[in-house]
Amino acid sequence: MFQLRETFLQGCVELIPNIFTDHRGESIKTYHSDAFKNIGISHDFKEDLMVTSQRGVLRGLHLQYPPKEQAKLIYCVRGSIFDVAVDVRKTSPTYGQFVSFHVDAEKHNLVYIPSGFAHGYLVLEDDTTVVYKMSSVYSPELESGFLWNSLNIDWPITEPILSYKDSQLPLFKDFRSAF
Repeated sequence: MFQLRETFLQGCVELIPNIFTDHRGESIKTYHSDAFKNIGISHDFKEDLMVTSQRGVLRGLHLQYPPKEQAKLIYCVRGSIFDVAVDVRKTSPTYGQFVSFHVDAEKHNLVYIPSGFAHGYLVLEDDTTVVYKMSSVYSPELESGFLWNSLNIDWPITEPILSYKDSQLPLFKDFRSAF
């Protein structure tokens, strides 16, 4: 049902769904609890979020602390993004390392990011719509993150459009993980 592409960051994976096409169009299953359990992803997702943005918008790098940490399943229903996950698990051998993905509505790929990772993305096309499934509801009092350009991530932009809140995040070197 899904082709799994693992990364060097334990638990962070890209999923390529089966696409069924006929004269009527396409049918794509973006989530199937049994199929996900078979590949080691077993969440009772609690919240979905759909965000539409213009090209050049950068959202992140964000995470949510325990006890409401969030695993995320991300995909585009329109457009494309440069998606980044950063390992912030203090005891992990890959702490501070990151992986990036090109997620787009034509490939229909999905990215699964476990809790213990910061997440962010750059919008690559106008009117891009991103959907997140999250394992915990949004809790602003537990939200954290760090500045998008405080690691050596090769973002394909030098001056993104940021929210005021994202522009005020600390540098990664000043970030204190709760994981």
